[in-house]
Amino acid sequence: MTDLLYQTDSYLREFDATVVAVDAENGRVALDRTAFYPGGGGLAFGGVVAQVTQVKKEGDLVWHWLNGGLPVEGDAATGAIDWPRRYALMRTHTALHILCGVVWRDYGAQVTGGNMDPLQGRMDFEFATLRAELVGQIEAKCNAEIAAARDVRVKILPRDEAFQIPDLIRTKINLLPEGIKEIRTVEIDGLDLQADGGTHVANTREVGRIKVADYKSKGAINKRIYIEVVDR
Repeated sequence: MTDLLYQTDSYLREFDATVVAVDAENGRVALDRTAFYPGGGGLAFGGVVAQVTQVKKEGDLVWHWLNGGLPVEGDAATGAIDWPRRYALMRTHTALHILCGVVWRDYGAQVTGGNMDPLQGRMDFEFATLRAELVGQIEAKCNAEIAAARDVRVKILPRDEAFQIPDLIRTKINLLPEGIKEIRTVEIDGLDLQADGGTHVANTREVGRIKVADYKSKGAINKRIYIEVVDR
């Protein structure tokens, strides 16, 4: 089983690990512990530094696709995260949680989809109508939550305990399979609490500022909001 270090410490930039499996045919290795999520950075072993191009969890193991050589099973390795990319994603992911929290709290709209890249992302909601005035209000409310400097806390809870939390799942479809026995929750103090597996900043002030770049209709009750994360 791979220990997911990023789930308890998003700010971890380097870590030591042991190679527990090698898939030479596909150019990938599994480690006993990892801070890569979802990729970006390098893995050093035996005097070689290979680029980590992709990371994927399969069963209990996390596989790392490498460009620049492969270690052998049992090798010691050191991982180094591409920190600027990681931190940009942390800011963006937290920004999307702020957006989700504001829309749920004030408009009761569920999430129907989403995606993100460093410092930009989009989220789809169950809105019947979405006009410029409402979008402007949402942007202002999001930035007020950032200015409130709310702490962001992570917990890993037994499944039964986690699902006692009201509105834990904000997506239209519950994406958590029955086989998952522990649920990781991310809470923005006083605003948002939901199940989530990604990396986040420790306080909303680190996000900077949210700018709604665009919005459009994707269906009768499906509206998309595009955001950019910018410095103050």
